[in-house]
Amino acid sequence: MSVNVEQLSAIIKDQIKRYGNEIKFKESGEVISLGDGIALVSGLEDCVLNELLLFPNDLYGMALSLEPEVVGVILLGDSKKIKAGDKVSRTKKVVEVPTGDQMLGRVVNSLGLALDEGEEIKKVNLRPVERIAPGIMTRESVNEPLETGILAIDSMVPIGKGQRELIIGDRETGKTAIALDTIINQKGKDIQCIYVSIGQKNSTTSSIVEKLREKGALSYTTIVIANSSDSAAMQYLAPYTGVTIAEEWMANGKDVLIVYDDLSKHAVAYRSLSLLLRRPPGREAYPGDVFYLHSRLLERAVKLNKENGGGSITALPIIETQAGDISAYVPTNVISITDGQIFLKTDEFNSGQRPAVDSGESVSRVGGDAQTKAIKKAAASLKLDLANYQELKAFSQFGSDLDEATKNTLDHGERVKKILVQKQFSPMNQTDQVLILYLIKEKTMLRKINTEDVERFKSAIISFFHRDNNAIKIWKEIDSSKKLENEVETKLHSTLNKFTDMFLSGDIKVTDK
Repeated sequence: MSVNVEQLSAIIKDQIKRYGNEIKFKESGEVISLGDGIALVSGLEDCVLNELLLFPNDLYGMALSLEPEVVGVILLGDSKKIKAGDKVSRTKKVVEVPTGDQMLGRVVNSLGLALDEGEEIKKVNLRPVERIAPGIMTRESVNEPLETGILAIDSMVPIGKGQRELIIGDRETGKTAIALDTIINQKGKDIQCIYVSIGQKNSTTSSIVEKLREKGALSYTTIVIANSSDSAAMQYLAPYTGVTIAEEWMANGKDVLIVYDDLSKHAVAYRSLSLLLRRPPGREAYPGDVFYLHSRLLERAVKLNKENGGGSITALPIIETQAGDISAYVPTNVISITDGQIFLKTDEFNSGQRPAVDSGESVSRVGGDAQTKAIKKAAASLKLDLANYQELKAFSQFGSDLDEATKNTLDHGERVKKILVQKQFSPMNQTDQVLILYLIKEKTMLRKINTEDVERFKSAIISFFHRDNNAIKIWKEIDSSKKLENEVETKLHSTLNKFTDMFLSGDIKVTDK
C-alpha cells in the first residue's frame, strides 16, 4: 500500500491547526499549588479579575490575583475536592448572584444559594458582585429620613435614605441590636432590608433569623450569611453579594437598607486571603489596601436622583473596636468613608444606658436634612443639654458645694439620660418621639418628675396620646404635617402640662412594662 506523503502532511498540519484553536478555545490551566482555600493556577494568560473559574467536581473559584505566571484563585467551596495537577477552565463570566423579589424572606450564602428550607432560588436577574458605584451626576443629596425607631439616634444622629452611617463600639455594646431594631422599624414602610452576617457563630445568626421572623420582619428582609465556619473567601464575598442584591431593587426605584455585621471580620478575612495570595502590602503594610476594599463597597450606597429612578441604598456598616480605640487602622478607614458614626460606649452600656450612644463622639454629617421639621425643632437643644451635663458631671466629682444652676443642669441631664433609655425590639413612632423630645426641650415639666419615675412617665405620655380624644387630635396634626407649628405647639404644651399634674397627683396609673 502506497502512502501519499503530501496528503498525510496536510492532515497533520490541519490537526495541529485545530489543536491550537482547541487549546485557545478552552483556555484551560493547571493547579500548581493548593492550600487554605487558595489555588495557584498556571496557563490562564487571558483570565480577568473576578472571573469565575471551573475546577473538577463542579467546584468554582474566583480569580483575585493576576500575576505574570500564575493566577491566584479563591475557592468558593470545599477545596478537598481538587488537587495539584487538576485542570481549570475559564468561564468568561465574572461572579454573579441572583437578585429580585425572590430573595425576600430568604437566607442565602455568599453565592446567593439558599441556606433555608425554601424552594431553590432561580438564577434570574443575575448581577455581577463587583460593580462601579453610580457616578455623582446620577445622585442627589440625602433629604429624607430613614427612621430607626430609636429615640437617641433619630434625635441626635439622624440617618437619611442613601446615607452610610457607621455603628462602632467594643464587643457586647449593642451594635447588632441597633441594626436589628432599625430593620424591624421598617415594617410597613416599603423599604427592603438586607442583613449581611460576616464571621459570626452559627448560633448567633440562627437567633437573629428567628427574632426577625418573630417580629414579622423576615418577609421584607434578605439574610446573607458567611459564618465563622465558612471559608475566608466566602466571608470576603458576602457583603458584595448583599449590596448586589440591593442594587437590583434600587435600580427599580425602591429604597433599601443594608447592614454589614461586621466589617472588622471582613477585613480579617481579606487579610488572610491577601497573605495566602502573597499580594503586595497596601499602606501601613496591611495586606491588600483595606481602604479600597471597603470604599468600593460603601460607595455603592447612594440616593439616586429622579432621572435615574429615585431609589436608594442606606448602609449601616458595623465595626468592632478594642478598648474604645477608634484610631486603629480599620476603624479610621471606615470612619473616613462613611457619613458619620454612632459610637457606643462600654461604660454607658454597663451602667444600663441602652442604647449606649455616646452623644459627644457620635455624629451624622447629614444632620437635620435627614429629620422631619417636627423632630428637628423638638430636638434642637438635646445634644447641648447632654454636653453640658457630661461636662458638669465631670467637674462636680471634685467638689460638693454646687450652685443652683449647676444642680438644675445635672438633675435635668439625669432625667434626659433616663428618658433616652429604650428597650430592644421596641421601636418608637416618630410622632411619639416628638412628644418626648418636646418634653425634654421644655425642661420645666420634666423637673417635676422624680428620676426613678421618668421611664414610667414616658410610657404614660405615649399611652395617653393614643387614648385621650383631645390628645389624639394633637398627635394626628403633628403626624400628618411632620411639623410643630406654633398653634399645635401651644396645644401640645398645655396638654403635657395637664398630663404632668395628673401623673403627679396619681390620677394616671402606669405599670412598668
